[in-house]
Amino acid sequence: MENWLPEAASSYAADLDGLLIFISAIVGVWFILAEAVLIGFAVAFRRKPGQKAAYLPGRSLRAMSWVLVPCVVVLGFDLVIDGVAAPIWDKVKIEIPESDEIVRITAVQWAWKFTLPGPDGELGSDDDVDVMSELHVPVGKVVEFELTANDVIHSLFVPQLRLKQDAIPGRVIKGWFEATKTGTFEIVCAEICGLGHTIMKGKMVIESEEAYSDWVKSKMPEAAASIPAEERNEG
Repeated sequence: MENWLPEAASSYAADLDGLLIFISAIVGVWFILAEAVLIGFAVAFRRKPGQKAAYLPGRSLRAMSWVLVPCVVVLGFDLVIDGVAAPIWDKVKIEIPESDEIVRITAVQWAWKFTLPGPDGELGSDDDVDVMSELHVPVGKVVEFELTANDVIHSLFVPQLRLKQDAIPGRVIKGWFEATKTGTFEIVCAEICGLGHTIMKGKMVIESEEAYSDWVKSKMPEAAASIPAEERNEG
């Protein structure tokens, strides 16, 4: 099954893939059993020459047990899945590690805007740098993001990172990832957001720390230009 999944390129991809395989195995077994019982009943109680199909209203305890017992068993498996999934959820969504880089991601109809801190290293100041549709990040570094939307609900999705998070107008949602492989991966919107939904794509370039540093430096003139002249002179 792992061969069917996109390339794994983040530190928590293996955890999420393992959870997906675990759930698929449980659901797959139950699907086969349910279909086998359904086909078996259809054959056993079918209409036969000189005999009508059986009508079983299911009012007896024995008949109801065919529903009640599987419900209890399925509930038990649900609790097991919750127990396995909870620490993974905490790792991915709750426990944000100390970050090496930070970026604000803004979803708009129909593009992605990435805001990088300027020379002062702080987001929300006059020297921030806006980059449209293309984000560079260093491999092996924790990148924290602040995700929001300007207009309607969007959803940030990078399959190789196993990263998917809704972007909601009026809210800033924090998250993180640590890329483990270099490469260029597509960023898409996974929530229908209007006529241009299918063209709302971006590009994430995961590269060495040196290449990332060069890319950031190439954007700094734009940041410097946004700082008032008197402040640049003071620097």
